[in-house]
Amino acid sequence: MHATPSFLGEIRVVFNVKGNRYRLVVHVRYDLARGYVRFVGTHAEYDRIDAQKV
Repeated sequence: MHATPSFLGEIRVVFNVKGNRYRLVVHVRYDLARGYVRFVGTHAEYDRIDAQKV
């Protein structure tokens, strides 16, 4: 699996997975060294959400 990250601000990262077919949105807590999955779905489903607010 090769995922390409895009950074949305300082705490959100969006990964394009499987040739941009799926999207993974992660909320990153650098102070705790943790990442929290906020969304997993297809590219079309991702287009219907606000990645900053999920």
